[in-house]
Amino acid sequence: MNEEQAVIRTPDQPKTEFFTDAAAAVDRLEAIYAEATRFLSAHFSDAVTGSRPATRIRACYPEIRLSVTSHVKTDSRLAFGHVASPGVYATTVTRPDLFRNYLIQQLDLLMQNHRVPVQIGVSETPIPVHFAVAGNPAVSVPQEGVLEFSLRDVFDVPDLATTNDDIVNGTLTHNADGSQPLAPFTAQRVDYSLARLSHYTATDAVHFQNHVLFTNYQFYVEEFEAIARAALADPAQGYTSFVATGNQEITHPDGVINLHAKTPQMPTYHLKRADGNGITLVNIGVGPSNAKTATDHIAVLRPHAWLMVGHCAGLRNSQSLGDFCLAHAYLREDHVLDDDLPIWVPIPALAEIQIALQEAVAEVTKLDGYELKRIMRTGTVATIDNRNWELRDKSGPVRRLSQSRAIALDMESATIAANGFRFRVPYGTLLCVSDKPLHGELKLPGMASEFYKTQVSRHLEIGIRAMEKLRDMPIERIHSRKLRSFEETAFL
Repeated sequence: MNEEQAVIRTPDQPKTEFFTDAAAAVDRLEAIYAEATRFLSAHFSDAVTGSRPATRIRACYPEIRLSVTSHVKTDSRLAFGHVASPGVYATTVTRPDLFRNYLIQQLDLLMQNHRVPVQIGVSETPIPVHFAVAGNPAVSVPQEGVLEFSLRDVFDVPDLATTNDDIVNGTLTHNADGSQPLAPFTAQRVDYSLARLSHYTATDAVHFQNHVLFTNYQFYVEEFEAIARAALADPAQGYTSFVATGNQEITHPDGVINLHAKTPQMPTYHLKRADGNGITLVNIGVGPSNAKTATDHIAVLRPHAWLMVGHCAGLRNSQSLGDFCLAHAYLREDHVLDDDLPIWVPIPALAEIQIALQEAVAEVTKLDGYELKRIMRTGTVATIDNRNWELRDKSGPVRRLSQSRAIALDMESATIAANGFRFRVPYGTLLCVSDKPLHGELKLPGMASEFYKTQVSRHLEIGIRAMEKLRDMPIERIHSRKLRSFEETAFL
């Protein structure tokens, strides 16, 4: 690189300021981020249409810093909104416009609990040009080799060496400058997931709601649209719009949704409320890898809960097709999270989720107490990474299933629950028995069609009803201390 290229051109750096008003602090974050991305987009557009810039171009993420000097006693009932000990805490921030309500909420709690201002300024972490132009439809980043110069010689590009889950995995306790992490994800990690979400789901992150349902069959998507249209016809329910793949949004029950040209890997739909407390449905397809991919990225949006409402193999002869299985424990043979969350880590059932699901089943089925046991079992759900496990020697997997007291088997639920535990997102599972392979009832075409016709609507209605119950809970109740570790970030 010549001497000209060694010079780094940056936007005018605003001075660091202290704030005691959370909304004003977020205003400053938005201003810093907007100027940084405007600067990068403008210079990148010039570079693409003109000649190589004479200097290196760089803009950095805004940053929040908090300095605490006293061991102030905070409300011990709170799981978030405070730090454990004196010190300096910091986090980089991206898309403060998207996370505005979340940021205001978290900063408000910090300032109330510690009675100190927050410091807003510019970090030393560069914004990769790919992420800076991601929200600008007029600008796209060409592949390496298209331009007459190497992109990374002029602009910063994503750095996977610093885009990781070390904070949530508990392996990073201090940032490079000695400060402690203030939030569970860095700005680059968030940006990475926002880009992946758009790719996998064909909907923008702005549409995602605070309550997420995962399923593994397209039938649930079709039923979700029908339920959404009915909800839009009843303003008393509080839903304002429905968003389908391709960011197609309707606000009336008879709105037109066109077939998306390209089916995304994980079709996603959003029944929205003005406050963001609506419901998102993600069809993750089949398998633990998909389940991990979806939850890895949705986690950065900090949802209030996610639930798995899919199909499973019933493992008990006393079960019938269409029965429900409420997971109280998980047998993890999915393997995709073993390196991030060791298999010896228990995944506890969360009382708030369990009660909401059980109450929703009772309300929708009109059964209660002992009668409810006719159609619903609670117990261990096993998740396995081999779809054709039935073809293995029965002395292996079947014996382990029996020893674990498992009542159901699928390929996603334990992964979703384990990643919920890892990311501090409340989780739960309610499955519907679609076959009983150990007892000669395989999922044959005729049986499946009839099953889907009669059970999908009721199952999805239960999932939605449970989410609405969780929505009505105070946020500090649903985000409980059960998911927090010894050394925890202040941000939720």
